[in-house]
Amino acid sequence: MKRFHLNVKVSDLDKSTKYYSTLFAASPTVVKEDYVKWMLDDPYINFSIEPAMNNQTGIAHVGIQAENKQELETVFEQVMNAGGPRFNQSETTCCYAQSSKSWTQDPDGLIWETFYTDGQVTHYGHVPELQMGS
Repeated sequence: MKRFHLNVKVSDLDKSTKYYSTLFAASPTVVKEDYVKWMLDDPYINFSIEPAMNNQTGIAHVGIQAENKQELETVFEQVMNAGGPRFNQSETTCCYAQSSKSWTQDPDGLIWETFYTDGQVTHYGHVPELQMGS
C-alpha cells in the first residue's frame, strides 16, 4: 500500500518536534539535528520536518512512497501519464535514506515526490535543485 508523504519546513525544529509528537501521539522514527520523521500507520503517512531556510516555512513538497519496487514502477507510470514536468533520480541518498525517486510538478507548481526507500544511511544526502518549469 502506498503511503502519503508530506515534508514541511519549520522555524524551530525542537518546538515543532514536540508539537507534532503530541499531535500524532507518537514519537518520531528518525531524529537528526536537521531532520525529523514520523512513519505513521494512522493516518498512513510519512511526515517529515526540516529547518526552513530564509524564514520560508510551510509545505516543501508532498509525495507518494511506494512499498516496493513493483509498486514504484506503477507510481512512476502514473507520474508520466499525468503529463507534468518530470525529474528522475534513479538511486539517490536523501533525508537519511537510500531511495529511487522521481519528481513532478502539478499545474499550480506544487512539487510531488514519488519514491521507494530501500535503506537508511547516516548522512542527510542531497536534495536536487528542481527546475521543472511548466
